[in-house]
Amino acid sequence: MNSAASDNRLNLSAGLLSCAVALALVVAKLWAFGETGSLAIAATLANSAMDLMMSLAALVAIAYAAKPADDDHNFGHTSAEDLAALGQSLIILASSAVIGTAAVWRLWQGDPGLPENEGAGIAIILFSIVLTLGLVLWQRRVAARTNNSVIKADSLHYLGDLIPNVGAILALWASSALGLAQVDSVVALGAALLLAFGALRIGKEAWDALMDRQADPDMIAGIAAIVQGFDGVHGFHDLKTRRAGSRVFVNLHIELDGDQTLHRAHAIGAGLRRAILHAYPGADVLIHKDPVGVQKHPDDPSL
Repeated sequence: MNSAASDNRLNLSAGLLSCAVALALVVAKLWAFGETGSLAIAATLANSAMDLMMSLAALVAIAYAAKPADDDHNFGHTSAEDLAALGQSLIILASSAVIGTAAVWRLWQGDPGLPENEGAGIAIILFSIVLTLGLVLWQRRVAARTNNSVIKADSLHYLGDLIPNVGAILALWASSALGLAQVDSVVALGAALLLAFGALRIGKEAWDALMDRQADPDMIAGIAAIVQGFDGVHGFHDLKTRRAGSRVFVNLHIELDGDQTLHRAHAIGAGLRRAILHAYPGADVLIHKDPVGVQKHPDDPSL
């Protein structure tokens, strides 16, 4: 229990730090955009604003998903993570469309104005890169301890943010040193495309989970290997999985010697469940026991 409480505190600390960093970056980049007028910085500003919204949603999801199952939610509350992610993906898509449209319009005009005060903009972007790297290091440390998939995903998302930030520095430098104003719009358009692809990926994962899509094939194969090699299990069937947020639900039927005692059958099933949980700690495992050679009843097509 103490270990679980400690993991929850670590997860919440990572979520709170993510929100604080995102808020600091939004404020800093808002000032930088006002100083430079750079579309590339606008793209990173929008990205940081989306980060803030996603981090807030992730924090709420972490807190809500940690609630134990109750009378109204017998399988827990982890689907809140998927609902939050689906909403976030739609907002990110809208944001990327606005940035991309503005970038294309500037390129179409053919004579975009040069960004101003590029040094201040570059300084703010460098600051954001350092702050983001610090956040990612802490998130990875927490994820290594707690194996929380929300924090892993958030860490991966912030790593992806480094690309448009580096692009913004390139755009500001090219505008200042070479007078190439078009680079700013090109970088902004590239950042918008990255945002759109990321949003589609996040949305698809959330949609798949809400539609009870099965777990990763590698996980299914791993569970099957554990069951096949477990002492006392003569076979298995109806291995089914579904995802809900960071939780994977596993149901399967195992075939046991029908002449052994109920205590022995229970011990085999409990041992197998522990073995699966040891390999996949975030899973919820339900095992049904059948005698070897049982014939399917016509009224029970699921057996």
